[in-house]
Amino acid sequence: MIALDALVRLCPPPSGPPPAVDWARAERTLGVALPADYKQLVETYGDGIFDETVWLLVPDSAYRDCDLHGQARERDEILADLWEFEPKPSGLLEEGARVLPWAFEEGTGAFLYWLVRPGQQPDEWTVLYNEGRGPLWEHHGMGSVAFLLAVLTGTAETAYFGHFYDVLQPTEHRFETAGQTLGKTRH
Repeated sequence: MIALDALVRLCPPPSGPPPAVDWARAERTLGVALPADYKQLVETYGDGIFDETVWLLVPDSAYRDCDLHGQARERDEILADLWEFEPKPSGLLEEGARVLPWAFEEGTGAFLYWLVRPGQQPDEWTVLYNEGRGPLWEHHGMGSVAFLLAVLTGTAETAYFGHFYDVLQPTEHRFETAGQTLGKTRH
């Protein structure tokens, strides 16, 4: 996986392996298979935060905010309520299309989702960014690892993460596990 290799070179993962994920159980719980690049990302990094900005969601995380299953349920409820008075993004107008969160932006309420479309394989899912506290959505025609790499290198064509690279201009990228950042506090 070229994008993951580039991400690992740019932003080294934790020295120890993250907790193992039961992918079959995780996918049964979500009702869908998950993209291979995401699974490799989780198996390499685990739950935590890239450059103090992008939190990675992981199935069955010990930390409520980082738990993919809990966030998926919560986001489904929030978006269902929201779409009663706000229009859905155009990619979700197709019958059976939905979003599934895989990350969120620190302190903004913004989420990164996969656009899950009927008949499309998980490795074909693309990224939707929702600003969180407003109606704007931004579509990116790539998977989660490629998008994360683009954000960290400042090459993502996005109105939302431009501030990240312009303000922080990191010369060294860091990943901190949820345990390092949040401490021993759990659910």
